[in-house]
Amino acid sequence: MDLGISGKVAVVTGGARGIGRAVVEEFVREGAKVGILDIWQENLDAAGWVEKHSGEVYAVHTDVSDPDAVNAAFAEIADALGAPAILVSSTAGLTDIARISQMDQERWQRDLSVNLTGVFNCVRAALPYMRERTWGRIVAVSSVAGVQGGFGQAGYSAAKGGVISLMKTVALEAGRDSITANAVYVGIVSTEAFRSMRADIQERIRHRVIWRTEAEPEDIAKPIVFLCSEPARYITGAAWDLTGGIDLFTF
Repeated sequence: MDLGISGKVAVVTGGARGIGRAVVEEFVREGAKVGILDIWQENLDAAGWVEKHSGEVYAVHTDVSDPDAVNAAFAEIADALGAPAILVSSTAGLTDIARISQMDQERWQRDLSVNLTGVFNCVRAALPYMRERTWGRIVAVSSVAGVQGGFGQAGYSAAKGGVISLMKTVALEAGRDSITANAVYVGIVSTEAFRSMRADIQERIRHRVIWRTEAEPEDIAKPIVFLCSEPARYITGAAWDLTGGIDLFTF
């Protein structure tokens, strides 16, 4: 299927590793140019990958919770690659795991700043470029914790739930400029974050999934890139479940 995105410029936040990196690689395979925003400086050009794809991929060290830094990063990407037409927000961070009564106020705020305000900052930076061309695609990566809640993860789950509502609002506000906005929410994925958990906790979570295994990043990346395509023009305001059936009654 021709996705109709060859030559278009996509911005991927959190694109240095995990799901974001898989999204970047999928865009490159489809012929898109990609600007990466990520706070992990040491991962931005792992194994010379960005340098190898010079002219197609451009990376900017950015904290998405800082609106001025985000605006500057978008301008830098526009100068390097062209005006962004696609935004995939896959930045995620879990600062604190604690019950609400014991959660540190600053860590609660940091979870909101990265996981929700960071998405808002990027959307606001991207929209003018998209509106000028009357075409755009926005996809934000949420989490099953944003739908079901997460014990000890009040900040993270509240922010990820907010991401879904934010995408619905963006879909309403930007739709008449031929801009779509959607969310995907994921369960367990084979990323650094999942692999850092204790082995017994990993196994407990796997047993909630029908196939008893976690997704690979590319399993998430391919549906995301499809939502950014021309054939997906009539999908907006949606929240796609990419959890492997984790909310089904599995036994």
